[in-house]
Amino acid sequence: MKNDLKAGTSGSHQAQKAGPWDHSALAKIREWDPLWVDQCLKFSDDPWTSGVLPRKDVELISLAVNAACTNLSPGGTRRHIRGALEAGASREEILMILKIASLLSIHTCSLGAPILLEEAKAAGVKPMPNEAAATPVCDKMKAAGQWNTAWDAFFEIDPAWTEAIIAASLPVYTSGVLSPKLAELLSIAVDASITHMYAPGTRRHIQAALKLGATMEEIMEVLKICVSQGMQASNLGIPILAEELERK
Repeated sequence: MKNDLKAGTSGSHQAQKAGPWDHSALAKIREWDPLWVDQCLKFSDDPWTSGVLPRKDVELISLAVNAACTNLSPGGTRRHIRGALEAGASREEILMILKIASLLSIHTCSLGAPILLEEAKAAGVKPMPNEAAATPVCDKMKAAGQWNTAWDAFFEIDPAWTEAIIAASLPVYTSGVLSPKLAELLSIAVDASITHMYAPGTRRHIQAALKLGATMEEIMEVLKICVSQGMQASNLGIPILAEELERK
């Protein structure tokens, strides 16, 4: 099946339909540089044709990368929502992907809050006294050994806000909408994406995925999907180049 999908200079219509390319951009660059297109399709379409991950999972992972707050690609988001629906994804599954893509922004505090604590201490600046806040979700996670120490700094500064964002994040992993393994693969994708490259999260979610039974090949497939995101540069720029050449 894989060989059939990759047969021919186009990577096949099915591979194009499911892959990371915009059809009009792909057609135009094939007109200008068919050799380069054929070379690119061999790696960019591979996650869609290899069969390592189900197509629905590939589309959902691709959607997460495109919709992530670090990417915000309208064309890619629409293309992979459509692809996910065609592959059998439900509205609830796609909505959960968009939640993951939104909540990625917590890494601003994972990065910045420890620095804030260190620099405030060095400057002799102390925080304003906080009223005691109930943090049942955070407390339960700590008691269960599920707490991420990367959250310690912003919990120390603002426990009530931390409770709110952790409570909003928890359903990604506990609602049952996504399997635990898929939730971890999605988390790897948004953390390892070229626009984010958040090493602590990438490592933590790879560790969790392996514990849940993910294979090295499946995790590598997630990283390959992130590499395929590079084709968005051509999807964006080729139509603009064509328009400007015509105008000139």
